[in-house]
Amino acid sequence: MIKHLLSGADLDADTATEILDTAAEMATVAGREIKKLPALRGRTVVNLFYEDSTRTRISFEAAAKRLSADVINFSAKGSSVTKGESLKDTALTLQAMGADAVVVRHPASGAPHRLANWVDGSVVNAGDGTHEHPTQALLDAYTMRARLGRLAGLSVAVVGDVLHSRVARSNVLLLSTLGAKVTLVGPPTLIPVDIAAALAPGTDVSYDLDSVLPNVDVVMMLRVQRERMNDSYFPSAREYARRYGLDGPRMRRLPEHAIVMHPGPMNRGMEITPEVADSPRSTIVEQVTNGVSVRMAVLYLLLGGNNR
Repeated sequence: MIKHLLSGADLDADTATEILDTAAEMATVAGREIKKLPALRGRTVVNLFYEDSTRTRISFEAAAKRLSADVINFSAKGSSVTKGESLKDTALTLQAMGADAVVVRHPASGAPHRLANWVDGSVVNAGDGTHEHPTQALLDAYTMRARLGRLAGLSVAVVGDVLHSRVARSNVLLLSTLGAKVTLVGPPTLIPVDIAAALAPGTDVSYDLDSVLPNVDVVMMLRVQRERMNDSYFPSAREYARRYGLDGPRMRRLPEHAIVMHPGPMNRGMEITPEVADSPRSTIVEQVTNGVSVRMAVLYLLLGGNNR
């Protein structure tokens, strides 16, 4: 098992499959009366979040606590970071406190890679800038496998704001490694030139959502990240929804077995309508549940599994 999880590219097919299989075992814990395992008793996991993300932070916190680890939540707001402390100084402080794992979310792409050079413990990337979010890709892959029974050979459309999406990058890398075929769909202004070839050869790009839908097993809608946009990448929210939003009529163009995914939080009515988000095809709630199991598996294998 690897020491850090910084990128979807860190995982080969065997390691990724080991994580998914371990997550399936961890999922059985949720059905118990006492939802805890002693696997990481005595270990310390620090959630180091320089960006707000309630969903991801709580998911990692729940995962660590279910494995009986001690959890420290460090928020940049109101901390010494606001007084000018650097990432390296914070890392050295965590090192002195004996952190066994640091889960880091940071607005700067590459920050987790720098952090991994400064601490002895394992570093897990919980999202860095517009770069990557590998545990989200793992939980997405887990959800696909649970619903459809396989990953190899699946056709997956990732739709929307690819330019600013770390979820899209990690999914392309991981799903391609596991044998799925990925097509990036969105406005030309939101799909970087040559991104498909740069991430994974064989990845396709399309600017026409309607032509892609009848041939996919999974359609993954990306949130339109208004907070990362400094310019107008499309004329209006209404125009975006008309061209690239997933509504009822578009959902009915999907094959009968196809599923709809979204990493959350959703802009209902923009990239996805309530009819689709709340339909039986939607896996959005399952993705949140599966996220805890997958993050339990990651922490267990990094800190308490076969690398010790």
